[in-house]
Amino acid sequence: MAHVLIIDDDATAPALRDALVADGHRCMLATSLRQGQLQRALQAPDWLIVAEQLPDGSGMAMLASLADEADAGIRVVMISAQATVAAAVAAFRGGAADYLERPIDLRRLKVVLASNARGVLGEGRGSGWGDRRFDGVNTTATRTTTMRTTATGTPAAGAVAGGSASAPVLLGESAPMRTLRDHIQRVSPTEASVLLLGESGTGKELVAQSIHAHSVRRHQPFLPVNCGAISPQLIESEIFGHEKGSFTGADRQHKGYFERACGGTLFLDEVVEMPIELQVKLLRVLETGSFMRIGSNQELQTDVRIVAATNRDPEHAIAAGRLRLDLYHRLNVFPLRIPALRERGTDIALLAQHFLDDFNRMHGTQKSLSPRALSVMGSYHWPGNVRELRNFMQRAYILSEQQIDTHALEPGPAQCEATALTLAIPVGTSLADADRRLIFATLDLCGGVKKRAADLLGISLKTLYNRLEEYGHQDRARAIGRLGHGLAMTDSITDTPTSVPVSIPASIPAPMSPAVPQAAPQAVPPPIPPSMPPPAHADFTALGSMQPPIAAGAGGLLN
Repeated sequence: MAHVLIIDDDATAPALRDALVADGHRCMLATSLRQGQLQRALQAPDWLIVAEQLPDGSGMAMLASLADEADAGIRVVMISAQATVAAAVAAFRGGAADYLERPIDLRRLKVVLASNARGVLGEGRGSGWGDRRFDGVNTTATRTTTMRTTATGTPAAGAVAGGSASAPVLLGESAPMRTLRDHIQRVSPTEASVLLLGESGTGKELVAQSIHAHSVRRHQPFLPVNCGAISPQLIESEIFGHEKGSFTGADRQHKGYFERACGGTLFLDEVVEMPIELQVKLLRVLETGSFMRIGSNQELQTDVRIVAATNRDPEHAIAAGRLRLDLYHRLNVFPLRIPALRERGTDIALLAQHFLDDFNRMHGTQKSLSPRALSVMGSYHWPGNVRELRNFMQRAYILSEQQIDTHALEPGPAQCEATALTLAIPVGTSLADADRRLIFATLDLCGGVKKRAADLLGISLKTLYNRLEEYGHQDRARAIGRLGHGLAMTDSITDTPTSVPVSIPASIPAPMSPAVPQAAPQAVPPPIPPSMPPPAHADFTALGSMQPPIAAGAGGLLN
């Protein structure tokens, strides 16, 4: 067990010491910064649990002094009565292994102390802790250490760092983010499968990493698999592996994700995109823990925890036949909804400022955000969520001199500032027509950017293209029907009927329906003089070339 030094003057400190001693740790208590420094010199502890505020100074000063000394082997947990995101970020950048808020979660503290990870301070500034990268959605802090390797000796894609995984820091003080962090803390120590639900760009993979880092599997690999990014012909081989010679091009044995992630966590991103045939095999692995490589008749055993994610509504996917109901129930043991950025209120400004600070540090500048820019960003709906916010902040940083104003946010938040987010659809409108109106209104809102519109609508880009192509066919069929019946179309710009003579295509005969209101009068042959006998057959073929004028819109099919 670990040798722990607690530096805290709070009334609960003795109880914390006793709880850790009962758990098998050697534990000392100091009630001031000075006492803590003396005890550290005498005892050489493995762990320091330091209060942020002490009677004779700040616990952050202790953290800074340890980092400067590069005191090997000492790991630090900071505790605070009034934890803030800024303080947490400062603590992690200074080298803290964790940052806890009072009342202290004893279970989480025990998990941290049981970790075999080398702390920040034991590796010094040069190991990557001094310049942790805060990136992505809710921002993650990870340590630069040796990657876990596969059997071939190459780094395993997406594998966590060797030793204990460092938990990502999920920035945000909004109620949805506090709830999310609480649920992560509760489900992480269990073996329950987790289904992450959220829009694209909300940070589902970071949440999966956080679950893994707080679990008992944190020493084992974390492997992410994007089920929608792998070819349907290759996904089975990637997940379950294959034997040499099992198919054309299989020149060596390949271990799949289930085999490489054994003992750890497998993150199945966009699980709804997995082919329905493969979902049957996945269900069997989840239920029995056994699988076979392609081309083999030998059954292998695996022990993995599954965290799955999707940006679609699973129930709609089940109804559409894209997700098996039994697999959904197997994955949906503990669902976690990741809030969209537009639901996080003041977190938008917090993250925007954080990203700007990041860019300022990278380039040695002191740029700032204007209050107007913050207001505009707060009113924007952010269909791409935090990923989109970071991209916008990078672009705004590049375009601005010293202060980022609304002009630097175009296209995006500034353009959509005054755009209405509602669409009035009369009761009785068909579902197909309502879908059509919503799609085109969303495209207008997103400035014609189809990827952003698809994210906002919750459909894939391919589905959006298919819908637009379908609407295009319908428009052409509708326009041809109007031409054939000689209907008047309204000009799309002036809303004024404009009559334009148009030739009816030869392949579409003009109907002679009496219901056509603008039908041209039929030509009447001249009367036959009484002195001439009536011909046995009157030739009216010349009338077939007469084309009646038809009213058509200038913005219709002809354009």
